[in-house]
Amino acid sequence: MTETQNTPQPEITARRAAVVTGASSGIGRATALRLAAEGWTVFAVARRAARLRELGEEAAEVPGRIVALPADVTSAEEMARVRDQVAEHGGADTVLCIAGGALGTDRVADGGPEDWDWMYRVNLQGTLNTVQAFLPMLRETGRGTVLVLTSTAALASYEGGGGYNAAKMAQHGLVGALRLEEADHNVRVVEVLPGMVHTEEFTRNRLRGDQAAADSVYAGVAEPLTAEDVADVCAYAVSVPHHVNLDQVVMRPVAQAAQFKLIRR
Repeated sequence: MTETQNTPQPEITARRAAVVTGASSGIGRATALRLAAEGWTVFAVARRAARLRELGEEAAEVPGRIVALPADVTSAEEMARVRDQVAEHGGADTVLCIAGGALGTDRVADGGPEDWDWMYRVNLQGTLNTVQAFLPMLRETGRGTVLVLTSTAALASYEGGGGYNAAKMAQHGLVGALRLEEADHNVRVVEVLPGMVHTEEFTRNRLRGDQAAADSVYAGVAEPLTAEDVADVCAYAVSVPHHVNLDQVVMRPVAQAAQFKLIRR
């Protein structure tokens, strides 16, 4: 269940407006802040209403604004409600599906069905619910944009990553089909695929709260990507002239030459 929020929302007058899911932390939060700093109205979507309120307070002095809309992307009903709220504020021409995550590092033989189900719901079903809710609105603008954050895990499997690989590869397949289907509606579809990114929660959540184990993942790696690095790319991709479509942007730290090659000093 999502937290409730009773604070009245202001009317929206900004020229560009975007929906950003997963906005309570990590890459989603950084992307919401970056777009707001560039003057966008950002409809920030996440389950944790308190974190969204903090996000809005942090962006209070920037040219754009943050409108907090607590919701769970795994619920089609809640995303339909978010769409209606966005429509009441004048709509949006851009949707960034950032919400996602990994859980566990079990091998396929030992993987828990609950973990796999969670990863499918958050990464794949969450993207599907968001896209289905907002596509009619994006088509009506005549120049809509969908950006989906997947992962280099969608491109190459690795041991202990079977569940996350499967979820991200499925998400990658959805994005590819969506791009083909929506070109006739002048909706551009962008996929950003980051490699190693050091954020506050992703690896810690994957390792079930074990901070020491999470820290060891990045030990000795010179300058892994940050949430702000990825946010810069996402903001750029949705801000270039509409006829330019960055189909797939793969980004890694220099120390990660490939999924299987990581330099530790």
